[in-house]
Amino acid sequence: MEEGEWLKIRLGIANRVYPLTIRRSEEAGLRMAARRIDLMLKGLENAYEVKDHQDLLAMCAIQLAGELETLQAPERIDETEAVRRVEALFDRVRASLPQ
Repeated sequence: MEEGEWLKIRLGIANRVYPLTIRRSEEAGLRMAARRIDLMLKGLENAYEVKDHQDLLAMCAIQLAGELETLQAPERIDETEAVRRVEALFDRVRASLPQ
């Protein structure tokens, strides 16, 4: 691969900086993804009053993975079923958090 198609960037997520070597064509998408993750983390932190970034990142990962599964499902799940599944996952995460 040619050297010119690679780019070194630093992405900030959850008050940490992650250095990455990526293809130039991936930069905009990765920067948008990092911003989306940070926004989700702030929303989850406010909604659930959770301060541990590891717990927040896990909740964010579950939410994003759920969205991806829904988009990749061979047959589309109706919205009500998708919401029910995501809520069930959040209930499980909440139940595992220390009180």
